[in-house]
Amino acid sequence: MSLTPGELQVVTEGEAISIDAQDHGEKAIAGRSLWAIAWRRLRKDKVAMTAGIVIVVIVLIAIFADQIGALYGQSYLTQHNTGTTSLLDSLTSMPKGPLGGVSAQHWLGVTPVLGQDILTLLMQGARTSLIIGALATLLSLIFGVTLGLVAGYYRGWADIVISRIMDVLLSFPTLLLSISLITVIALISSSSILRASVIIFVLGFFGWPYIGRIVRGQVLSLREKEFVDAAKSLGATNSWIMFREIAPNLIGPILVYTTLTIPNNMLGEAGLSFLGVGVQPPTPSWGQMLSDAGNYYQIDPMYLFLPGLAIFISVMAFNLFGDGLRDALDPRRTN
Repeated sequence: MSLTPGELQVVTEGEAISIDAQDHGEKAIAGRSLWAIAWRRLRKDKVAMTAGIVIVVIVLIAIFADQIGALYGQSYLTQHNTGTTSLLDSLTSMPKGPLGGVSAQHWLGVTPVLGQDILTLLMQGARTSLIIGALATLLSLIFGVTLGLVAGYYRGWADIVISRIMDVLLSFPTLLLSISLITVIALISSSSILRASVIIFVLGFFGWPYIGRIVRGQVLSLREKEFVDAAKSLGATNSWIMFREIAPNLIGPILVYTTLTIPNNMLGEAGLSFLGVGVQPPTPSWGQMLSDAGNYYQIDPMYLFLPGLAIFISVMAFNLFGDGLRDALDPRRTN
C-alpha cells in the first residue's frame, strides 16, 4: 500500500497485518490451540492412529454384537451338540473338522462339549470386557480426580488424610480381595450382574489412588499459577477455582490415564474370570473362554488361541494409543 507525499494514514495492528499479507500475496497466519497442536502430532503418529482405529472397531463390534450376530446367522446361546445338527464328535465331544470345526457357517469354529459358535462368543465377550473395564475406570476417575483436587488445592490436613488413605489402598492385594468378595457374594446370589458389579467396584475403588496421585501433583503446581490468583482476586469460590479453572487443565493427564487403565481393568476382569470367580455363563467373557479352553488346549488349541489373541490385540491397541496420546499432549515437544 502506497501513500502520497504529505499524507499520513493511521492503521490498527490487525489492519497492518492484513495490509502486509495482501502486499506480499500471503494469507495471515492463524494461531493454533493446544488441542489443535496435539491432534496434529497425533495424526503424524501412524502407530497410535492405527491403534485408535482398532479400538474404534472393537467398540463398534461390542456395541452391535447382537446385530452382527444376526447378519452372521449365529447366536452365542445356540448349542450344536445334540441331534442330527451336532457339530461335535459323539465319542470325544470335540468339534468335527479342522481347526476346531471351522466352516462356512462357523468362521472360527465351535467350542468343545457345547458346540457354541466362537465368533459370536468373542463379540459378546468384547462387550463384557469393555463394559467392566470402562465402568471401573470411570469409578476410579470420579474418586481420584475429586479427592486429588481437594488434596492438592487445600493441602494441610486434607492432603495428609487423603494421601494416607491412598497409601493404605495401594497396599491392598486387589486380586485376593476381589476373589474373597466375589466368593462371599456367590454364596448369597448367583447373579452375573451382581458379580460384575463387585468386579467393577473392586477394580475401580482400589485403582483410584493412582490417578489421585497424578491429579494431586498437577494441582499443587497449578494452584500457584497467575490465573488462579486472578480468579481469587475476582472473588471466585474455592469450588469454582477447582472445577472451572484448574480441572480443565487436567484433561490431558486424565485422558492418558483413561486409555492406559481401561486395558488393565480388562485384564483384571479376564484374570478373575480365568480363575473362575468372575463373570459366569451364560454371560460370555474372554477370560472365561480361556479358563474353559485350558481343559482342551492339547486337542483344540484354536479355542485357547482365539480369546487370548482378542485380549492381546485389545490391550496392545489401548496401550499404543495411550502412549501416542501422551506424547502428543507433552508440552515439551517442539514439533
